Amino acid sequence: MEIKKWEGRFEGAGLHLGLVVSRFNQPITDALLVGALDVLTKKGVRSEDIEIASVPGAFEIPGVVNQMAQLDRFDALICLGAVIQGETPHFEYICSEVSRAIGQLSLELGLPVIFGVLTTSTLEQAIARSSPQNNKGAEAAMAAIEMAHLYNSIN
Repeated sequence: MEIKKWEGRFEGAGLHLGLVVSRFNQPITDALLVGALDVLTKKGVRSEDIEIASVPGAFEIPGVVNQMAQLDRFDALICLGAVIQGETPHFEYICSEVSRAIGQLSLELGLPVIFGVLTTSTLEQAIARSSPQNNKGAEAAMAAIEMAHLYNSIN
């Protein structure tokens, strides 16, 4: 019996990737972007095959992801942002809506939409997750490469 198995690869050559990056908590999101770009270039994605959209905050990420997907030129889209808990319930509303919308877009678009939005309780946690040693932007970039190849192999 032959079993079909689909897997992604970790080589970025030939992929066209889009990133949507929030400016809110910019020192954190800049570090996430640096981590993502470092991985993408080390894995062979050419700089001319990377497009970056900057948005005011995490809440705006899904709308721009949807617009970029309509261009029909990306193998995957990466969402980078940082929502840090404050004193009001605003944190819960933003985190809930952003994660729901990004997940929904991934299903509706038929395109990998990678969730690289930090949702942390403290600034210290966000700094730790955007550091060179534990950069979630870098992890999102690796996931985008793998998932782009996986989607392409299934299709």
